[in-house]
Amino acid sequence: MKPKKPAQGGPRGARTSGTGKPRSGGAAARSTSGTGGARSGGSSRGGGVTGGRQFSSRGAGRTGKIAAPGEPKHPTEKTLGGEQVEGRQAVRELLIAGKRRVREIWVSADPEENEVIGDIVEIARTMRVQVTEVAHKRLDAQARSEAPQGVLAFAAPLQETELATLLKRRPNHAPFLVAVDGVTDPGNLGALLRCCDGAGVHGVILPRHRAVHVTPTVAKSAAGAVEHVPMALVGGLPAALARVKEAGIWVVGLDDEADRSLFELGDLAVEGICLVLGAEGNGLSRLVRERCDMIVSIPMLGRLSSLNVSAAAALATYEVTRHRAT
Repeated sequence: MKPKKPAQGGPRGARTSGTGKPRSGGAAARSTSGTGGARSGGSSRGGGVTGGRQFSSRGAGRTGKIAAPGEPKHPTEKTLGGEQVEGRQAVRELLIAGKRRVREIWVSADPEENEVIGDIVEIARTMRVQVTEVAHKRLDAQARSEAPQGVLAFAAPLQETELATLLKRRPNHAPFLVAVDGVTDPGNLGALLRCCDGAGVHGVILPRHRAVHVTPTVAKSAAGAVEHVPMALVGGLPAALARVKEAGIWVVGLDDEADRSLFELGDLAVEGICLVLGAEGNGLSRLVRERCDMIVSIPMLGRLSSLNVSAAAALATYEVTRHRAT
């Protein structure tokens, strides 16, 4: 496959630096023949994208977006991320949702027989998204999750939703939100987002700092839910929860040591509600706990004292959904 020529009038061979992309306003970086990867700027790992963008390898940060040349390595304002999507279901949902631009899809040159990959290739070509076959080793080197399943995509970053938008009331739809207090494990956040999508949660509130955002592992674990669940990034969760309360929405925190059971929510579940889930191990922080109207626990009848945060999210969100369905 011959690479596209750089646009006329742009600078020659716009530079890239390891994990970045060509500088804005310039032409795309020159690509190499064969697999369509752009020059790596001296990096020995990872590949690029035909006609333009380069992406980082496994060493990139867990919570931020993949930095471009000229951007700080640790930007002060972290974004949702989501530029690299891995895994069959996640990539297919990325295409089906159609909410953001998909630049290119890499498919392993020797994938296992799988109808989902066939669907991905067919949908991508219908949407005129470039599909490139690459060697299995190269795809794995570019991947940042443990098992990309022979496919990954490069896309525009996810767009944040304003908190004010999540707090707006719609006719016959009391707000149903989930706030996450400092979850740092990408697998947990991905599974949590998948639960939220299934239970009909209207939006998720995430801290901008000291928490994982949408990494390739999160996107893969969420199996496409990141394309459908609105997410708001807030500078401080306690202040955001104060705004939630001002909007007339009940704030209910989950904590193992609470005396009141999750199953005692009753009619509160059908009103505007925001469930707050704590970080792995530490639970709810002190300031977040103080902003809650109520603290509830999930009854543990065995020898263990707690559940994984994504399992707790599944139980709590579906308990609210159960009340709203009756």
